[in-house]
This record gives sequence, C-alpha cells and structure tokens, in this order.
Amino acid sequence: MLPPKIRVLIIDDSAIARNTLSRILETDPEIQVVGTAPDALIGLRKISECLPDVLTLDVEMPKMDGLTFLERLMSSKPMPVVMVSAYTAEGSETAMKALELGALEIIEKPRIDVSSGLQDLALQITDKVKAAAQAKLKTPQQRFHQQVIPGRRIRSNASQLPRIANTPNVIAFGASTGGTDSLREILAELSPETPGILIVQHMPKAFTTSFAKNLDRVSKIRVKEAVSGDRLEPGLALLSPGDQHLELRREAYGYCVELNSGALFNRHRPSVDVLFDSVAQNAGIDSMGILLTGMGSDGAKGLLQMRQKGAWTIAQEESSCVVYGMPRVAVELQAPREVLNPQQIIERLGLLLH
Repeated sequence: MLPPKIRVLIIDDSAIARNTLSRILETDPEIQVVGTAPDALIGLRKISECLPDVLTLDVEMPKMDGLTFLERLMSSKPMPVVMVSAYTAEGSETAMKALELGALEIIEKPRIDVSSGLQDLALQITDKVKAAAQAKLKTPQQRFHQQVIPGRRIRSNASQLPRIANTPNVIAFGASTGGTDSLREILAELSPETPGILIVQHMPKAFTTSFAKNLDRVSKIRVKEAVSGDRLEPGLALLSPGDQHLELRREAYGYCVELNSGALFNRHRPSVDVLFDSVAQNAGIDSMGILLTGMGSDGAKGLLQMRQKGAWTIAQEESSCVVYGMPRVAVELQAPREVLNPQQIIERLGLLLH
C-alpha cells in the first residue's frame, strides 16, 4: 500500500502564485494540494475543512499579514509552515522573523513574472514541502523557553565529554531544515576565542545576508556572509551565500575561503558535502565537522571523509533534530565520532578553549 500523500494548503493573495504553486506541487506524486485561500482568515477556515499536513503561507496579505497569522497559529495549533516571502530587504528581515516564530522553510517569491520565477524553483519548492512534512515541531512552551539571550555564558561540563587531542583551527557546520534554530542556539554562546567557523545552511540566496546579520546580533563572535578571499580567523563565522558553494583553501598565511557557482551537488548549492570535502582535503586533522538537522543526505559523506582525514566529527542527536535526515545518514555511515544535542555541542566547543 502506498503511503498517504502530503496534504498541502496554499495561502496566498496572488491568484497567479496560488495557481503556480498548485501546479508545481501537484506534479509530485507524493503531494496533494487540498485547498487554496486568498487570505489568512479564509485560510483559518480551510485548515479546519481540509486538514492539511503542511501550509505554504504568503508574508504580505490583506486583512491579516502572514507573520500575525503565523504567530497565532504557532501559539495555538502548531503545524508545519513554509513561508513564501518576496526578495526585498524588508522581506528578508520578515522571513527571519518567520523562522524565529516557527516557520520551517522559506520560498523566495519573485516580484516580477511570479509564475516563471516560481517554476524555476520547482525542485526546491517540492523538497521544502516534503521536509516540512517530516518535521518535528516544537510546542509553544518549548519555543518560548528557547528564546536566545545574547552572550549567555558557555556551560562546559568537562566530566561528560572526552578531551580532543588536537585543537582544531577550522570548525565547519552543515544544516538544513531546522538548522536556523540550532545554529542560533549554538553560536549565541560561543566565545570570541573560538576557532574560525564555516557554515552552510540550505536557504535561498535572498535571505542569507539577513540570516548572517541575525546570527551576528545574538553572538559574541562575528558572523558575516562569506566573500571569496575572506580569511578565516578565531571569533569569526562565515556563512555561505544561498546560491554559491563555500570551500576552504589553505594559503601560506593560513586559511581562506572561495565561493563558486558550480553545479548543484546533492540537489543543493551551497552543498554541505562540498564544504566538508574541502575542509577534509585542506585542514584534515586540524578541523572539526558538525552536521545538524535536515532532510536528505547532504554532508553525510563529507563528514565521513573528514573523519577519515583525522578530523573530529559530530552529528546532531535525533531527539533534538527538527528533521533527522542528514545526521541519520551520517550515523549509518559511521561518520561522526560523537552524537550530541546543541547544548552538548556548545559544551564541546567550550572545551576547546580550556
């Protein structure tokens, strides 16, 4: 017997967007569009009528904007939400707020030629809906207690974690669905003396600049979107732009990064595997790889390659993952030396400084 299809409700004030999203999603045999709504108030009624598994939700709508709707939904009846946000500076900040409120993924909504622009993103759109359908949602209480407080003290517990023989000079993170929360939680507690960090988070190109600024605001380390030629140094985290691969390079003076617009790898650009492979080849035993929550397998083989080159490798523990996909594949490959939750990862990184 075939598994039930993922039931999707589309809430968007643009008829063109509703029709295009419906066509894209209906082409996937695992997805069924059970309804559409032109505004949030009709959307609320349709949720009760259609019983969707996943919502796609426009940010800018009449009567009630998407953020207000999302906040009310997540405080009363949390469910998987994929936000559809316009590519503007204001739209990017709104998208970051949506992720903080509990949205799982973001789709970039073109401002011109919406139908063609969304069609170009068809693979991403179906992947994001499938990832959202698999997600383990936080309750309103869990989300309230998880609020990030800038500069909280690292709570290291040396008795629970083994010492690492070589202190790494490079720390590489990879993440997808749910990773924005995990990264925010971890980076907010790191010391400015922490070794240089590289990050690949699967996210549309329109929003990575805002995400880097968001991480920078809650962290004592400096976080910025990477530019080719940036040098890696302690207390600095470089986030890959949403449409370019991020790679580490060794130079005479240390490490720097390169960006490239090569082909999709594991259906992604940036790809975690591309980052991890470059770190394995150029830093090896002087590196640490950390694979966080996300659907699929991107990063699992790269983490194994890092371990084989002597790096210290970590996968996020299942119960703390929003989607236990990428870390699960890594564990099956025996790629991680440790399987830790975000708080334990904070403790592990704190121990590097003692």
